[in-house]
Amino acid sequence: MATAATAPPEPATTPAHRDGNVLRWLAAHTVSLVGDSVYFVALGWSAQQAAGPAEVGLVMAAGAVPRALLMLGGGVLADRFDPRRVVLGSDALRCLLILSVAAGIALTAPALWILVAVALVFGALDALFVPAIGALPPRITSPGQLARVTGMRSLSMRLSQIAGPPIGGLAMGLGGTAATFAVAGLLFALSLPLLLTVRIRPLAARGHARPEPGTVGQDLLDGLRYIARHRLIGPLVAVGAVCELGLTGTLNVGMVLLNAERGWGASGYGWIIGSFGAGAAAGATLLAVAGRLPRAGLVLAGTLLAASAGAATVALVPALWTAAALAAVTGLSAGVFGGLSSTLVQTAADPAFLGRVTSVVMLTMVGLAPLSYPLVGAAIGAWGAAPVFLGCGAFACLGVAVVLACEAVRRAELPRRDPDDSP
Repeated sequence: MATAATAPPEPATTPAHRDGNVLRWLAAHTVSLVGDSVYFVALGWSAQQAAGPAEVGLVMAAGAVPRALLMLGGGVLADRFDPRRVVLGSDALRCLLILSVAAGIALTAPALWILVAVALVFGALDALFVPAIGALPPRITSPGQLARVTGMRSLSMRLSQIAGPPIGGLAMGLGGTAATFAVAGLLFALSLPLLLTVRIRPLAARGHARPEPGTVGQDLLDGLRYIARHRLIGPLVAVGAVCELGLTGTLNVGMVLLNAERGWGASGYGWIIGSFGAGAAAGATLLAVAGRLPRAGLVLAGTLLAASAGAATVALVPALWTAAALAAVTGLSAGVFGGLSSTLVQTAADPAFLGRVTSVVMLTMVGLAPLSYPLVGAAIGAWGAAPVFLGCGAFACLGVAVVLACEAVRRAELPRRDPDDSP
């Protein structure tokens, strides 16, 4: 007999925001994300105490290498095994790692090589955790509620970004780096019992019987071929990659340099980034409340166009308040675009490939996007902010062209709400 934690839930007829199973998953994910933020505060502060500024950058970047290199393998494991087990296992190992680091730092000052090793191991565990947690939404709710769950997850990510650093700073002020690592580890520990109570349902593979798993390399190639040949997922992954390359470096690196160029100061930068975050949160809220937007493919193209245009023109306006308003519009459009794209991918993907699809989507975010950072910085140093922002916005608009040229994406629709669903 199945246990309460593994028994498939009844067919979902309750809106996601009232579904206890979804809310338990969301709470676990949020707590884990806050733990991530606190961990990065502790890691950065420990590196600053152990070495100089260059070494701090090395430590903070170390975890990105295994995360990017192993992400696709994490997707294979999520498909080969129960993704809930992969989430639980990787989260438990992260908890043990960070609590062990906290105990070690309480006894002696950390050496730089230890911090680099911790960052590398944590990045490797993240490469398992991220694809598996991304593969869970279709298993905890019905297709008609996926857009809501995506919006709620985006709000959870924004909340963790707001709450995590202050919690880390408070722990640092009260107990130092050991206490901050301990708080991060305890947050990971708190997410585990919540994840244990989440019930998942089995999803049958579409079309053909699920093949016997081969080697990790064979499964990975199968997943990449599946994405490339899928008439909806392939173009959506390509559009997402173009969007990340065109907009992320502009918003993360470009905004800092634009702010310095205009002399708006730290408060001005805060207003712009805060406005973007507020807009993105509003976009996530729209999806969470509405549950479904008609003509999703055309809305996808429209919101990507608005986000690209907003990012391109923010460097052309002279006043801070205008730049902040454009940043809010950009954030709102990017939030809706990201939520729609994620929902369409998850509903279209064969469950047998969902972990690998999720890993490729996440790799475009954590692997491709940072490649644009040095290019954007060097280009702004050579030509100034305005032409670079315009160029990056124009590049992101190539994604709009892909959406409009691909009939499957252009005509894509979100699943209709469940028959018994009510707001």
